[in-house]
Amino acid sequence: MGQTYPQEQPMTVRLDYFSVAPDLMKPMLALETAVRGGNLDRHLVHLVKLRASQINGCAYCIHMHAGEARASGEKQARLDLLPAWRESSFYSPSERAALAWTEALTRIAEAGAPDDAYDELERHFDDMERVQLTLLIGTINVWNRLAVGFRSQHPQ
Repeated sequence: MGQTYPQEQPMTVRLDYFSVAPDLMKPMLALETAVRGGNLDRHLVHLVKLRASQINGCAYCIHMHAGEARASGEKQARLDLLPAWRESSFYSPSERAALAWTEALTRIAEAGAPDDAYDELERHFDDMERVQLTLLIGTINVWNRLAVGFRSQHPQ
């Protein structure tokens, strides 16, 4: 017998923040563009955005970033195993360092930014890349809070 799922319950969008505050969104979009324009590998950018969005439970962003990652050539198996990256051999040492930093900063209230996570990050990324990665993590966390807080809806 197959699995049954509850009937889809439509979520109600609370607010369209782009329409309400376009001038406030411009600097956010500019930061997004600047961070994406740096030297970080595009696959790493997708993994970081997707992992933070998973932690934050942002369905809108998970849907978007998984789709973008697939469109850029990311392997589905790496996307599927991302929540268990520590137990998978699919991720490079530099990706592991970036994912650990992503988790630490996304959950900063729980443990701060531990020295061991930073030390590993420092082994794989230069000063500029560490700044870029940290801004990338901060940016996706802001997008997650906007989308979750205002109940942005992913396409059906």
